[in-house]
This record gives sequence, C-alpha cells and structure tokens, in this order.
Amino acid sequence: MMTAYGTTQTAIEAMKLGAYDYLLKPFDVPKLKEIVSDALKASRAMRQTVSYQPLLESEDYDLGIVGRSACMQEVFKLIGQTAGTDATVLITGESGTGKELVARAIYTHSRRSNQPFLAINCAAIPEQLLESELFGHEKGAFTGATAQRIGKFEQCNGGTLFLDEIGDMSLATQTKILRVLQGGAFERVGGNQAVKVDVRVIAATNKPLEEAVAQKTFREDLFYRLNVVRIRLPALRQRTEDIRLLVDYFLQKFGRKSGCISRGIHPEALRLLEAHHWPGNVRELENVIQRALVVCKADAIMIADLPPEIVATRPDSTLVALGEHVTTLVPATSGVDDVAGLAAALFNWARLKPSAKVLPAVERELVICALEETKGNQVQAAKLLGITRATLRKRIEKFGIQRELSIR
Repeated sequence: MMTAYGTTQTAIEAMKLGAYDYLLKPFDVPKLKEIVSDALKASRAMRQTVSYQPLLESEDYDLGIVGRSACMQEVFKLIGQTAGTDATVLITGESGTGKELVARAIYTHSRRSNQPFLAINCAAIPEQLLESELFGHEKGAFTGATAQRIGKFEQCNGGTLFLDEIGDMSLATQTKILRVLQGGAFERVGGNQAVKVDVRVIAATNKPLEEAVAQKTFREDLFYRLNVVRIRLPALRQRTEDIRLLVDYFLQKFGRKSGCISRGIHPEALRLLEAHHWPGNVRELENVIQRALVVCKADAIMIADLPPEIVATRPDSTLVALGEHVTTLVPATSGVDDVAGLAAALFNWARLKPSAKVLPAVERELVICALEETKGNQVQAAKLLGITRATLRKRIEKFGIQRELSIR
C-alpha cells in the first residue's frame, strides 16, 4: 500500500487487512523495488506446501517443560527422584531457562500437591519489604504497619515455597531463612513470638552461589542447607536439538489462545532458529514465536516473520572465513565479547559437517591471525593468544605455518 495521505489509522488498517508493507509518498524508488522484490519472494514462499504435524503428545504440555535432549532427560529424572521427598532443592541456570517451571513440576508430583504453592522473586522486592513479605509483621512494627500481616511462609504452611533469585537476598534475610530451614520457626517483623511452620523450600538463582560464598555475600551454611538436591538447567544453546520441539510447543500454546492451531514453520525459518545463540534462552524463543505469529500472513512462519537479530544468521549475513578449512556463519550482531555466541555458531557449522575438524582449523587460523597482527613477532603473538612462546612454536610446526606471513 502507498498513499500521500497517511495517518496512524490508515497504516494500522492496511497492515491489519494483510498488506505486505506500507509506504508514504514521496518514496525512494530503489527502496520500493527492494520491498516489491521481497514481497514477491514472500508470496512464492507462502504458496509452498508446508506440512505440519505436532511432535508432542498432549501430556507433554501439562508442565510446560519440553525437551528430549540428554541434558533435559537428566533434569526430568531428578525431578522424578526429588518430587516424592521433602528435600530442599536448589535450581540453577541462566535467566529464561525455566527454573520456575521445574519448581512447579516438583510441586505437582509431590505429596504436597494439594497444599499451597507460592512463588516470590527475591530480586523484584525492595530489601526493606522482603522480610515483611516472607515472614509478615506485627501491628506497629514500622511506619505504615497498621495491622498484623501474615507472610508467605505462614500462608504456605504445609505447602511449597519457591524462592526465585535467592542469590540477591541480603545477609540479614538469609539468616532468617536459615533459621526456618533448620528449625521450622521464625518471628514476624516487630514480633518476639516464634511461629512454627512446615514448608518445603525450593530455591533458584542464575548466579554462581559458590562465588558469592567465597566473596562473603552469601552465607555458606545457608548454601549447604539449600544445596541438598541441585538441578542445573542447561542453556538453550546447549540443547539445540530441542528447539524444534519447543517451537512446536509454542505454536500449539499460542495457537490454542488465538484459535489458529494449524500454523507451522517453514524449514528455512526453523534452521535460522536452530542457528541462533539464544542469550535469553527459552523465554526469548517464546517471545520470538509469539511475535512471528502476530506478523505471519501465511499458513506457516516464514523467514520474513522472524526478528532482525534472528535473520542476521542467514547465509547472506556476515561471513567469517577460517582459513581454507572452515567457512562458518557468525551473526552480524555478535560482539567481540560474545565468545559463547561465536562458539555456538562454530558448533552449528560442525554439526552440519560432521567430518570437519573444527578445533584444529580454528586453532590454526587463530595462530595465523596472531602472527599477522604482530608481523611475525612470536613473543607478542603468544601474548595475544594467551599461551607461551614455546607452545606457539609447537603450533607453528604442527600446522606447518610459515614464519613470515604476508598481511592478508
């Protein structure tokens, strides 16, 4: 659609009715040609038949935890082994990996499943309010405390309390949590009478608590009290084989809400999702699928429906040549500090070409780059690579690299 009388309303209405794009006059002719070309490509892709068969059984959706990778199977086993006990559980993993879903799964399969389950994000509540939120307070305990308040521990008596982001809790509050875990008792803020409770605690954090203990920002005795059973959730980039299942799950989840459950995903779009680094993990993937369904005009999600940071991993995005052995894709948005992202991109290349010797190829190219950067100075090159000069010389001999290298 193009118009000289554009308004907010007409733009919204045009896109709502299915326009591929919307331009105001005067417009740039080369840009118009590019949009028309893209629209024609999208139209051809939309006419392709994309078969879609759900990969998951209905019971797989009940808990919202999806995965058939080996690392996720270990998580499921630990959930099963832990659920029937009252053991305290510590769930660790990056943000967006699904720690609360695991906590709810443990609760659902526990003996306390008919009792309350409460979740509290320790990082989202100001420290001066967190203690009152957890333990309650007596009337007159502080300004504004006009009545007695029952905290989460009392509300959850007999049930399960999920303490998310427990690594952000102050040392003072940690002390009271430790007392509850040790003796099942605490005092309300401003009170002096012990309150007895029977609560199972499941805690989660995306911080390395061992480091916090070493830095004296987290109590060592509390860490050991929480770390009875440890469940480590893998990052999404560590289980890329589960991305197809997760996409299927989110398509059905959002499809049921919108009344459109037949939407699938084009194979090329799926390949891009599998190549992405996913710094936001499963939560990021969920948002991407929800967005794609909003803008999708065909019966399946196409490449054009994906956000720019995903499309940046296409074969026509930034190419990084690694010597004569390797040519792999690195997202154009990857920064020099995103080592994990670069490694994930290399791994995806190696997965597509199992016969490739990716580690020697990358190592050889890094040595060449360091020597070129330092104009053949082995001492400086070794320093750049973080190795000794002797190790560098061994690598030069191993890979048959000439000492004098011309700048490429």
